[in-house]
Order: sequence, then C-alpha cells, then structure tokens
Amino acid sequence: RPRCSSACSTTTLRGNRMLGLLASSLLTRHGSSEAPPQRAPRIGHQLAPAPLLASLRGRSAASGGTATAAVRLLSSQEPATSERQHRRRPWRRRGAAAGARQLDDVPFGPGRVITVSADSRSMAGGPAARRVVEVSRPGRRDESRALATRSAAAAGKKRVLILISDTGGGHRASAEALEAAMEREAPGRLDVAIVDVWTQYGAFPFNKFVPSYRLAAKYPNVLWRSCYFATSFPPLMAALNLQHRLTCSRGFAQCMREHDPHLVVSMHPLTQHVPLSVLARFDEKRRRQVPFATVVTDLGSAHRTWFDKRVDACFVPSDAVRQLAGRCGLRCGARGAQVRQYGLPVRPAFWTAAAERKQLAGELDLSTDRKTVLIVGGGDGVGSLEGIVKSLASEAGKKCPGETQLVVVCGKNARLQQKLERQRWEGVDVCARGFTSRMSDYMEVADCIVTKAGPGTVAEAAIRGLPTMLSSFLPGQEAGNVPFVVESGFGEYSANPRKIALTVTGWLQDATKLEAMSEAAARAGQPHSSGTIAIASDLCEMAEAATLSLTEHELASSAPKE
Repeated sequence: RPRCSSACSTTTLRGNRMLGLLASSLLTRHGSSEAPPQRAPRIGHQLAPAPLLASLRGRSAASGGTATAAVRLLSSQEPATSERQHRRRPWRRRGAAAGARQLDDVPFGPGRVITVSADSRSMAGGPAARRVVEVSRPGRRDESRALATRSAAAAGKKRVLILISDTGGGHRASAEALEAAMEREAPGRLDVAIVDVWTQYGAFPFNKFVPSYRLAAKYPNVLWRSCYFATSFPPLMAALNLQHRLTCSRGFAQCMREHDPHLVVSMHPLTQHVPLSVLARFDEKRRRQVPFATVVTDLGSAHRTWFDKRVDACFVPSDAVRQLAGRCGLRCGARGAQVRQYGLPVRPAFWTAAAERKQLAGELDLSTDRKTVLIVGGGDGVGSLEGIVKSLASEAGKKCPGETQLVVVCGKNARLQQKLERQRWEGVDVCARGFTSRMSDYMEVADCIVTKAGPGTVAEAAIRGLPTMLSSFLPGQEAGNVPFVVESGFGEYSANPRKIALTVTGWLQDATKLEAMSEAAARAGQPHSSGTIAIASDLCEMAEAATLSLTEHELASSAPKE
C-alpha cells in the first residue's frame, strides 16, 4: 500500500464514497428493486469493495447483463500516481466527452480496482496493479447514444458503427445509402450509427477538418493540391499517423466505448489508421477482435490512406481502385481476399428505375417538350457555376432558341440561386434550384448533365444514362474520374465555360450522338446500381457473425483464466 499524506487520504476517501453512491444511484434509477448498498467499511485509507461488488454483480445479473452501471476489474501495469499529482489535480478532465472525469489512483482493496461505466453490460474479475478509477458521466450526446445502445441490446440487435467525416456531402450520402441497404437486407436486426468521428471526438485542430476542407476546395490548384500530394509521401504519412494517434486516440476510444459496436465500417480515407489502432488496445494481447471493413467512396482514383492491411474487408468500386489497393498491400486474390469489387454506394432512389419522364417533369415544374440540361455544382455549390450557366444559356439561346431549358442545382449557394432567378434570359429557360433530395428525378428528366467530377454524381449520372460534361475536379482525389467518364464513352472534360457551352450545345443538336452516349453511360453505371445492396449484404453477414461486441470482447480478455 502506498503511503499518502493526510490530505491525500482525505481526498481519496471522499472520492471513494462518491463513487459508491454514484454506482448505486445509477443502478437504482434503472429499475432495481434492491436497496442501495450501505457505506463500505474502511481499511486504512481504502474502502473494502466486497459489499459494493456483490450488490452490483447481483443487479447486473438480474437485469440480464444490461445494467446502466457495472463493475469491471481490469488488469494494469501502470505505475502509481504520485502524491504530488494527487494534490495538484485530484479531479481532471478526461477524453472528449463533456462531463467525463477521472479520479486519480484510488485503489479498492489489495490488488484490485473497479471501473464504473454508463455503457457497461457485463463484468469480470482479475488481478490488477494500481489504476485510476473512471466515472462516466454522459453528456447529452453520450446519454442519447447510451440509451439507444441499451435499447438495441435489449432488442437483440447487432450494432454497426459507420465512421465518416463530413468533408463534402458524398461521404454522408454514401453512408446513409449503405444504412438503408443494410436495413433492407436485415430488417430490424441491426442498429446502425453514422458518426463524424473527427468532428465529434477528434482533438484540435483535427476536429476542424470540415471547414478546412471547404477552404481548400475553393482553391483546388493551390491549397488542395499541396495537401493531397504532400500527405501521399510515405514519411509524412507516417508522421501524421503518429500525431493522430497521440492526440486523438483517447477521443476515438471514447467513441468506441459509447457505441460498443459488433462491426466498424470506415467510409472516409482518414478513418482507418487511428480506429484500427484504438480497437487493438481493447485486447490484452493487442489483437483486434471487432471486425473492421472499409468502403471506398472514390471512383477512378483514391488516396493511399484508404488502404490499411489490417482491415478484414475492403470494398472498392472500380478496376483502377482495385489495382491501387493491391499495390498498397491488400490481398486481391480469389482465396482469402480482402478486396471485394461491387460498385460505389449510391442513394436508394438509384437502385431501381425511375418513374415516367413526363410525370416527373410535371412534378418538378419543368417543360416536357424542351431539351433539358442539368447543371450541378455539388452540395456546397462550389465551382464556376455562374460562368457556365451564362455561357451555356447564351449559346443555346442562339443555336437552339426556344428548344432548351437549363436546370441549375445551386446546392447551399442561396446567393447564386437568387441572382439567377432575377436575371432575364433570351431564347432559353433557366430554372434555379437550391439543395434538393430529388436528384434522381432531375437526372431522369435531363438529356445531359454538366457537373464537377465528384464520384457519387458521376456514378449516379451513369446509372440514369446521362451524357456527362465534367467542368472541374479536385486534384488527385477526383482526377481519376475524368478518364473513367471519357474512356467509357459517355462524356468529356473542359474547365473553359465557353468550350463547355459549345460541346453541350453540339450534343443537343445531334440526337444520334446523344443516344449513343446515353447507352454507354448505362453500361458504365450498371455495377453501381446493384453495388450498394451487394456491399450491404456482405456487411450484414459480418455483423451477424460477430458473437461479441467491443466491450464484451474487452471483458472476456480481462477475465481471470482458470
């Protein structure tokens, strides 16, 4: 037993009493009929844990192993906290979750400590050296998720955690599409959570990825290009991965504990390395037990951070990405392959054929007897939309007067939408739209599309058989989407608004060419229309094959071996 000053002993005893009362109150609030345990007897400056442990064990068993608070006896080789640290900050902030605090170095009985957690579902005992006592006091986010997790556990559902970052709208859209497909394949059997893990659990400045992305996307040839290619350099990648682990592992571990998944799915290039490293730490032998899958949402090219050799499965959408995965060390053979090629996850509206074109045109307040050009600038409305619209409207008004309508999807760029609505156009109708959830219907009505080379938009346009004019791309990440469109025979690329206008107007005047390009687009889009369901089917099998969740694996590994 360590020797402590009288001030240290007083602080320790107060903390121990608070811990016992907190654990009892948490259990009592969730329907336990047993009275809370009385104050445990003192042994020197420690508390004897026997009454508290016995009570908590009984209540956890009575609740089917789903008690709000439970006791877990963990092994640890951590050195004892010094008296100086006790006096300096007996309570301190811990992790990214609001309200979570750590009580330093409070031993409970000879050779044992306890951890009380709001997300614990079972418990195990074992020898332990000295370790801190952690009390989880969930904030709003933690509390709602803990309730959802307990509800899923009570219903016998397997929990799937999908990790993304909201850098652009494509990652979340793909994740939501995959969630819908998994619900279709396993109705009522899975509890799927989509988490922007860097924003919610990352440390500064990495929790600012989303605004940083928007800034870099505005200057693609300067900021974005330098960031993308610099992080592709292996020594710099290794340094960044190390920094991410050192600064964000605690927050990511908190995320894993809150969601307690049976399966983890990554849908962003920066959600492989740190989560895989964190998951391995939950096992005493540093061997990850929870299955982990990556779903690549880039189409024609991808960053190397997408591919980690530790994953159980990596789903890729194209031959180009499959070859890159093989060069990064993932197994692509038929036997024991990690790489599976199905297609790009797309929204549910693109899984099946759309309604009749005339009906949709009426619902969208569009003309049915004019050629329709759909112009898209992404969810954030980035890109030189205004210049493209003006050039195309001018050219179409001269060569096809009264025969063309332009539908401009401005996304969240409300200022551009208002400006286009106020302007008068000659010989052509221009319909400005804001952010819409009916992109599938607009694509079904359109004869061709002008868009940036985002992978999701390109794949969805191909599914609808749309000739595609690419107007811009992010260097590196979206560069491979340009040859995918051009070599497949259903589109071209130009960053010049004048050239875009001439090319698209030429397509509208040549019905034979437009039809041939539409057929080529449909052939290229066929794998993507069925790919989402195929990916979801494999993920459902992985989730249902997992017998234990993260916490259950952790407790099993820390249990004493008889």
